[in-house]
Amino acid sequence: MRLKGKTAIITGASSGIGAATARLFAREGAALVLGARRKLLLDDLVDEITAMGGTAAAVCGDVCDSGFGEELAETAIRYFGRLDIAFNNAGILRMEPNSTSITPEVWRETIETNLTGAFFCARRQIPLMLSQGGSIIFTSSFVGHGVGLPGMTAYAASKAGLIGMAQCLAAEYGAQNIRVNALLPGGTRTDMAGDFSDDPDAAEMIASLHALKRMAEPEEIARSALFLASDEASFVTGSAMFVDGGNAITKL
Repeated sequence: MRLKGKTAIITGASSGIGAATARLFAREGAALVLGARRKLLLDDLVDEITAMGGTAAAVCGDVCDSGFGEELAETAIRYFGRLDIAFNNAGILRMEPNSTSITPEVWRETIETNLTGAFFCARRQIPLMLSQGGSIIFTSSFVGHGVGLPGMTAYAASKAGLIGMAQCLAAEYGAQNIRVNALLPGGTRTDMAGDFSDDPDAAEMIASLHALKRMAEPEEIARSALFLASDEASFVTGSAMFVDGGNAITKL
């Protein structure tokens, strides 16, 4: 059990990559604080983890609310007495025909959810890791890091910002043994992918963009998050780790 005795926060935990990571972290021995907006799905996941012998607590809320990160951190301390791992995974994707079609509302929602929300969570998580060290992981994307795709300007800006933030936090807190990394998934079969994974033609088109010629399953991204969270990645910090099936390299 690679995470035995450790406590982890996971945001965006109600489905997709977040839920898959929660299940995997639980199997690896971590106590979990799971955050998401959809309470019923979150509660079902906690019940599932409890039934498999794991330990988890749910906190329903929105990462755009600066107090949500505080509540997640307080729950970790109240229930488990420590925080070792934070997977700041919550995010949204809003595609527009082109950049000039992006409304101020869509821009703000995307940046606040994907980037600002992750910062609000991390700034509260770091003080809880100072005494023993820890691992913070942000879910970024290959989009905005070497690859630009039409209609995804707001998304790319938010995800590129996560990489810059991870690098700065890694430099600031490395001496306290706090590792900070960004995970860059490729196309993944999740609710966020929507029509891209549900429609056979769209799924085939997305799969063709990857060197492996397929989309990822959420569990495959979860295994990479586990590596970064575990002591196996003890000398990995400030990295932008591609888990994209070779998507980026086919466009460089």
